[in-house]
Amino acid sequence: MMDETIPAAVRQYFAAIGRMDADAWVSCFDEKGISYEPGAAAPLQGRGALRQFLVEVLGAFASITMTADHVFQSGNRVAVKFTGRGTGKNGRSVLFEGSDVFDINQERKIQTMWGYWNPAAMMAQLQG
Repeated sequence: MMDETIPAAVRQYFAAIGRMDADAWVSCFDEKGISYEPGAAAPLQGRGALRQFLVEVLGAFASITMTADHVFQSGNRVAVKFTGRGTGKNGRSVLFEGSDVFDINQERKIQTMWGYWNPAAMMAQLQG
């Protein structure tokens, strides 16, 4: 796998969130992909569990953008420091930051993702 293809997979992941397109987001993952999300009781494995998670998160938003502020790549692993901004369906604004670490497989899909951010703080901003 050529190194320049890895950031493209990560860009697609963040772009799908910005479009609030759960199907496009899930398609960034391998069929057996795993996401370790803070606040989730267990790792999310497989496209069905991943989609359900994102639909629940996006359900609170009227709009959201994710900016990959810094991208660090080592082999097939990519770490991204990100900033998220959004507007809740209730009109409240939210700003949050975190880091995601991705393992990309030979098919250029996310095999494993580890999320480091604070979902409780984000939801508190939305609820005011």
